[in-house]
Amino acid sequence: MNERLFRRESGRIVAALTRIFGPHNLALAEDVVQDAFCRALEVWKVRGIPDNPSAWLMATAKNRALDIMRRDRTARTFAPEIGRLLESDATLAPVIDEAFAPQAIRDEQLRMMFSCCHPLLPEEAQLALILNILCGFGASEIAGAFLTGRAAIEKRIARGKKVLARGKRLFDLGDAEFAARLATVARALYLLFNEGYHGASAESAVRVELCEEAMRLTALLREHPPAATPATSALAALMCLHVARLPARIDAAGDLSALVDQDRSRWDGRLVAEGLALLESSAAGQEVTPYHVEAAIAAVHAGARTVEDTDWPAIVSLYDRLMDVAPSPVVALNRAIAIGQRDGPDGGLAALHGIADRDRLSHYPFYPAALGELELRRGNREAARRHFRAAMDVARNGAERRFLEKRLQGC
Repeated sequence: MNERLFRRESGRIVAALTRIFGPHNLALAEDVVQDAFCRALEVWKVRGIPDNPSAWLMATAKNRALDIMRRDRTARTFAPEIGRLLESDATLAPVIDEAFAPQAIRDEQLRMMFSCCHPLLPEEAQLALILNILCGFGASEIAGAFLTGRAAIEKRIARGKKVLARGKRLFDLGDAEFAARLATVARALYLLFNEGYHGASAESAVRVELCEEAMRLTALLREHPPAATPATSALAALMCLHVARLPARIDAAGDLSALVDQDRSRWDGRLVAEGLALLESSAAGQEVTPYHVEAAIAAVHAGARTVEDTDWPAIVSLYDRLMDVAPSPVVALNRAIAIGQRDGPDGGLAALHGIADRDRLSHYPFYPAALGELELRRGNREAARRHFRAAMDVARNGAERRFLEKRLQGC
């Protein structure tokens, strides 16, 4: 069975079932999804994959849910908001049909997303819940993506599900806390995307599936008018503009290519255009978020045909703004690299050495790699080799290591 199909449909079906069963029966919803996929493996192996596998899976899960409700409705409590409708055979089937309607599934996925971002849960638990419930990732996969032990991820998921179960119902999209929770949801999706695009996975320098899930869930936000804010559009814009570069950033062998070396003709023009349109629509409000600034930086890169054509003064200015609204050592590192392009290697090195909390970059390979690149541009090959070796010592996966080895050989 196609893994991507499983992940996409898993989150949709769990959301639909949670509408019926209630979040306190989340394990039951997940069991029904697992049953549907096991049934698919058995049937499709004999009859072949149906023309519409998504509809087949939905129908199988819906029929299984109907069987459970008829069997257990007197022995188990279900979603309180529709509890009475589940007591009669006359209303039971229509309620389940309604829960599996496309609009209802979209709304329930949103409610689940907002419920996963509960203020009682730390960010890492929120991300683990989103990946597990809405994206269909197992604990081992999540642990691999975040360089965390499986046991720790299982604890985060279990804790998160206990918080969901205590609520008896998913977050109400009309709740007064919607705006505050929306900011938390956007932050979670941003972190999910970053983990895929810049993450520390031991398997790969880029986890495309995490990027795709972050984009899918952000698109879901934009389909819900109260969540379709300028900040959400800016978040979607930066995702599109970054993913547009992936065909040139990662080659067929899975190796990294630096921005200065990328074949820009391989950038995805459709995603670039979509990202630019989203960035333009994000300018409708008064607020300027970090997502706006990051998307604007990506847009300047997207508009340059070569590295030399890039408006580096504009990029440095945008990084200055980003340091004002969302300072971090990584932002300061990227700003220093841009200064090196604008002012030359001496200016870039001065900016790198001037990062206030650069000790936090001690295990980030691209800090010593940036020092190596700038020393190489100065003609100081020995210093460059030293920095590239230091970067290799903290490389987080084979792709980063191979990239740094090539830079070292270039010295």
